[in-house]
Amino acid sequence: MTTFEPAVERDYEPAPEEHTRSSRAWKNRLFKGAMLLSMLVAFGTLAVLLVDIVSTGWSALDWKLLSNAPSTQPSEAGAKPAILATLYLGALVLLLAVPIGILTAIYLEEYADRRRWWNRLIEVNIQNLAAVPSIVYGILGLAFIVRGIGIGRVVFAGALILTLVVLPTVVVASREAIRAVPDSIRQGAFALGATKWQVVWRQVLPAAIPGMATGSILALSRAVGETAPLIMVGAVVYVAFNPTLLGEYTALPVQIYNWTKQPDTEFQTLAAAGAIVLLVIVLSMNAVAIVVRNRYRRKW
Repeated sequence: MTTFEPAVERDYEPAPEEHTRSSRAWKNRLFKGAMLLSMLVAFGTLAVLLVDIVSTGWSALDWKLLSNAPSTQPSEAGAKPAILATLYLGALVLLLAVPIGILTAIYLEEYADRRRWWNRLIEVNIQNLAAVPSIVYGILGLAFIVRGIGIGRVVFAGALILTLVVLPTVVVASREAIRAVPDSIRQGAFALGATKWQVVWRQVLPAAIPGMATGSILALSRAVGETAPLIMVGAVVYVAFNPTLLGEYTALPVQIYNWTKQPDTEFQTLAAAGAIVLLVIVLSMNAVAIVVRNRYRRKW
């Protein structure tokens, strides 16, 4: 007679592959959560700062701020000379840094022989200079440009220093834009009998312009917000007249810095209003960079 034994229930042991999949899924969720938390902290901090600045300076953001000169009376104080000097500095940096940076990038990417030691030296120096603090440029500018050459504490000297500050950024951004151009474009132009200069001028540059323009505008927005190098090369904190290229000047970041040091709370409000104006200028430049990139970007 056959007897049947009841089935014995055993604990289910997942296969090693299931353990691995479960561990990977848990790590993936943990990584996503950490990234989301980091993003929320960063944007939350930025939002708090922006709300604080806008709420503090909104009441002082009027036509007087844009049209009046600085004054010892907060009710009559403005930032017109500082705003004009900031625009002058930005225009000069644009005229100096962008052509030099783009031409340097073209030479390094299209013409330079990397077997030559001086080309390697230039590349290393550009990469290192991009990480140098701006105050160091200010000290060098004070020693060699203001005092050495004898230009003086004028707008043009400040523009030269800011050009040195942002030039490595323009070069690096332009080189990346040139590298992004497919090599097949160059080879096709050479196959049609084009010279090296024709390939660079008519094929590579038009394709790289969106990246170059974006990097140049972002570098310019950094120059507009610099304070330390300008203080070192002679940007004074109180200028009651419109600046000239070869005259005394102040810049908007320097003017904001001066207002924040005043004990009167009305000057603190003016400083916040000046910060709003500076933010509008910088964000406008960033918006232009985004529009240029999206409008002229090519998909290969």
